[in-house]
Amino acid sequence: MTTPEAQAPVRSAAGLLQILWLASPALPVGGFSYSEGLEAAVDAGLVSDEASAANWLTDQLHLGLARADLAVVAQAIAAWRGGDLERIGTLNRWVLHTRETLEFRLQSEQMGRSLLEWARQLGDLGEGVFEQLQAARLDPPTYPVTCACAAARTDASVRDSLLGYAFGWTENMVQAAIKSVPLGQSAGQRMLARLARQIPDAVDHAMALTDDRRQAFTPLLAILSARHETQYSRLFRS
Repeated sequence: MTTPEAQAPVRSAAGLLQILWLASPALPVGGFSYSEGLEAAVDAGLVSDEASAANWLTDQLHLGLARADLAVVAQAIAAWRGGDLERIGTLNRWVLHTRETLEFRLQSEQMGRSLLEWARQLGDLGEGVFEQLQAARLDPPTYPVTCACAAARTDASVRDSLLGYAFGWTENMVQAAIKSVPLGQSAGQRMLARLARQIPDAVDHAMALTDDRRQAFTPLLAILSARHETQYSRLFRS
């Protein structure tokens, strides 16, 4: 007879694997299509080598992702698990209203819709993610809120879910740096190592934020994103 104690590690392993799945660059949501202003920073000469790219992404992790999207994901996971659809709608609108440029907003909308479609295609294997997203009637769904829904259906902790979300973002951004600076794969691995050491502090900061302390304010990034919308030659959609 299997005891509850013997079953617990299996559940935890399953939750961890699902978070790794959500964080994987292979997830068909199109994250690889975006540089989130990094390509424009390269064009402006603000990022030109491994050191400047690593510094740029470290700042973006702490000043942008941690204070906005990671905080939203943490709060949305709790709301999804509690069935608070009104709260989910509020968080989704906050993401839409705080995207500082059109291309940033379109990125969040496109990735959110793609994750919704991913959940629909999984059917029963999606463990009710699609049905829960449909019930929330998000129009349009944003990526942080839809990703939180998928994470909430696992038994992973909020912190582990945020660690996965942040590392998935980091992998995409390092790949964007490799292509746009450009850099070699070894430089990319060094950047990943540096950013991975920063992620736990960024996650802990995000989890401590309340609604009145959550913010989306990165003026230089917004300026670069606006310039990128009309940049003559580019690899990425943002």
